[in-house]
Amino acid sequence: MLSAIENLSKPQPVIKPRKWISFAVLVLTALLANAADSTAQKREPQLSFTVSMPKPHTHMFEVELQVTHGAGEWPQQELLVMPVWTPGSYMIREFARHVQDFSALEASGKPLQWEKRDKNSWRVETKGLPEWRVSYRVYANELTVRTSELNSDHAFWNNAALLMHPEGHLNAPSTLRILAPETWKVAIGLPPTPGRKNTFSAQNFDLLYDSPVEVSNFKTIAFDVKGLPHRIVIHGDGNYDSERVRADIKKIVDGEIELMGGETPYHDYTFIIHLRANTGGALEHLNSTAINFPPFNFKPEPRYRGFLGTVAHEFFHLWNVKRIRPDALGPFNYTRENYTKLLWVAEGITNYYANIVLRRAGFITDTEFLGSTAKAFQDLQNTPGRLVMSAEEASFDAWIKFYRQDENAVNSQVDYYDKGAILGLLLDLEIRKNSKGAKSLDDVMRSLYEQFYKTNRNYTPEDFQKVCESAAGTSLETFFAKYVRGREELDYNAALEAAGLRLVTGMTPPSDKPMETAWLGADLAEQNDRLIVTRVYAGSPAYEQGLNAGDQILALNNVRADKTFVESRIGEKRPGDLVSFTIFRFNELSTMLIRLGGRLDAFYRIVPVEHPNEEQRQVYKSWLGADLPAPATSALHSSL
Repeated sequence: MLSAIENLSKPQPVIKPRKWISFAVLVLTALLANAADSTAQKREPQLSFTVSMPKPHTHMFEVELQVTHGAGEWPQQELLVMPVWTPGSYMIREFARHVQDFSALEASGKPLQWEKRDKNSWRVETKGLPEWRVSYRVYANELTVRTSELNSDHAFWNNAALLMHPEGHLNAPSTLRILAPETWKVAIGLPPTPGRKNTFSAQNFDLLYDSPVEVSNFKTIAFDVKGLPHRIVIHGDGNYDSERVRADIKKIVDGEIELMGGETPYHDYTFIIHLRANTGGALEHLNSTAINFPPFNFKPEPRYRGFLGTVAHEFFHLWNVKRIRPDALGPFNYTRENYTKLLWVAEGITNYYANIVLRRAGFITDTEFLGSTAKAFQDLQNTPGRLVMSAEEASFDAWIKFYRQDENAVNSQVDYYDKGAILGLLLDLEIRKNSKGAKSLDDVMRSLYEQFYKTNRNYTPEDFQKVCESAAGTSLETFFAKYVRGREELDYNAALEAAGLRLVTGMTPPSDKPMETAWLGADLAEQNDRLIVTRVYAGSPAYEQGLNAGDQILALNNVRADKTFVESRIGEKRPGDLVSFTIFRFNELSTMLIRLGGRLDAFYRIVPVEHPNEEQRQVYKSWLGADLPAPATSALHSSL
């Protein structure tokens, strides 16, 4: 049906004077009705959440949501929706599976009828009431950065895993009141509501769902940067040095703010750190992050640098992802997958900058940076899936592949974190080379921030390529077609040459002579006193001759086998030798003959070129903040 305005834009019949008054009334009535409908659509209810934990040891959160509408008529039915995923972790996690004991009430306490419509939504018969409420309980006993945990020691949750929203009202403002044991404190990135204890405000659900909560007797380490408060909230004990952690994280924050042009697009920032054995992972949020880390991995130094690398990665997400948003990543649809081909930028280039920031802050040397880079090259080259899946495909299929890897993943997939970080490094050097050192990937990130975040736009793969080309001053179509959208082997040396470097492979120091060794092509692990094949590499002797993941190896050449025995015996063999494996497969005993293959002992090193020119020296120095070493004295290799 055409609106009144649209009708007026059409050729109109001649109207006699006596009909003008009634016609004007009709038009005015239609316009007012349209305006009223528009106003009604923009009105949002006031939402008040209360999360309590009266019996923490039961792992049960109790949640109440009170919905208050303003004056006017409201629907007879309303739908409450629980998200199925949380931003930053690209897999459907079905948070509604932990919900129980749902109920709905009028403001007077009289029950309202309701029914569960599908896996994650509840329809409430609200009868057009201006105020009503629901309550439910959520089981929480899984400490990851994506999920929730409640026990007698602490409470941690992601609001997307705990709080429902009324359908169509993601822009509604809300408050979150937290009722916790008296001795526990609350850490959250949301601003407090004045005059209300442990109550916080969110302008909309994108902010609410992007603010994880830690409630416990945590320790706090605080510092300021540019006059803005930052706090490190630590739950658990470990071998960390509080003052060193404070100083080092502050140095990372300072460095990344400088890298991104000096602006601080936030009012405060909270690092939530859980120290727990056998845990790990981290997740970015708008002005906070949650990090899980083993409690005694702050020593020795390489493990501590791993912690700092995680901090640097998550804090860089403050810009890359949370504000510089790929096409589909915000505003979010919380009920289904949000597909993008740009996770290699969102996560991989963030990984690259985590290492760059550690170098620029002085936590690692240029030699160590290049050593870890050489190892990353080697790890990628040892992944058959690099020739099967592109970086864009890995990004797009994260929802069904990245978090569900099996024994064949190494043959069919590539990691958008790892390959994305390498692509970031190669792009950085390509831009420096083509711009003759005038521009870098830093300029790309700052341009994305200016062009897209500040104009409230998301960027597409085409946008990203154009910004890179603008910095480089030339087309990068071949690079993106071959290495980002395509699956061709990366040309490491084409990029490294810009900084006076080259990659050396296939040699074993100190002899620097090619050495071919016997090769089986399978990963083994000891599980409950059994030696199990965990992975078989495509194209390897094991793969081609029938050894399977899941096989239990009992003996090698009729001698009882454990992992050390098998690896050492194969190490003594030569390519082409025949070996006998006695295995259990599905509880059936059999013997298998495998002819070992051969491969070069491919030790990867990044070394200076023989005769670097001044431009290469300048690129190296601007990139890694050090002088390019002389070839004869270089010891740049994969030592980390």
